[in-house]
Order: sequence, then structure tokens, then C-alpha cells
Amino acid sequence: MLSNIATVLAGLIGAAVIFMGTSSFWAPQGAGGFGIPDTPTEDRAFQAWLSVKGVRDIASGLFILIVLIGGTTHLLGWILLAATVIPVGDAVIVLRSNGPKAAVYGIHGATAAVMLAISALLLIA
Repeated sequence: MLSNIATVLAGLIGAAVIFMGTSSFWAPQGAGGFGIPDTPTEDRAFQAWLSVKGVRDIASGLFILIVLIGGTTHLLGWILLAATVIPVGDAVIVLRSNGPKAAVYGIHGATAAVMLAISALLLIA
């Protein structure tokens, strides 16, 4: 039962990451919500880097969905555990950029905690 819930939650994370990646193309101003102060969302060079991030987010979400569909519960757990490095790294980046603590802990830290919990459920299943 818990592994089914964790699998669904992992799928939702994969879909959310794909959504975030695609939104960088149609709503680049949303990058300001990442937590880095004075994000230059109107700057074309920044938008190019944001596009690079968007493509990588889309690929990361697809990796999760591919393993969800074709892999085992344990493999999905390991992939999700490895992917937890991403929101942890994001939290460190925002913290080092003197971004708001709400973004550090409320967005990136909470995401990492949820991903860690889901990966643990998948690994013990």
C-alpha cells in the first residue's frame, strides 16, 4: 500500500519537474520565485541560461517517469534519492545568494524532505 502511494507521489514529482522545466520557456518571470534576489528575468542572457535549466528539468522529470514505468520500485527509490541532491543544491544556491529563508527551507528544503521520504518508502517496499 505505502509503495503504491510512494510510486504515485514519485510520478507527481516527475510531472512537476517537467512542468517547471516547460514553464521556463513560456513564463520566465516565474524564475524569480526560485529565491535568488534581483533575478534579471528580462535579460536575454539570463533567459538563455534559464532555457538550459528548463531542458535539464524536463529531462530529469522524464528520467523519473521512465524509471517509474519500466523499472522496479527499488530502482525508482534510488533514482529519487539521487535526485534529492537537486533541491538540496538549489537550497544552498539560494542561501549563498542571500535569498529569502522561506525559499531556502519552505521551497527547496521541503522539496528535498518530501523526496527523501518518498525514496525511503520506495526503498523499504
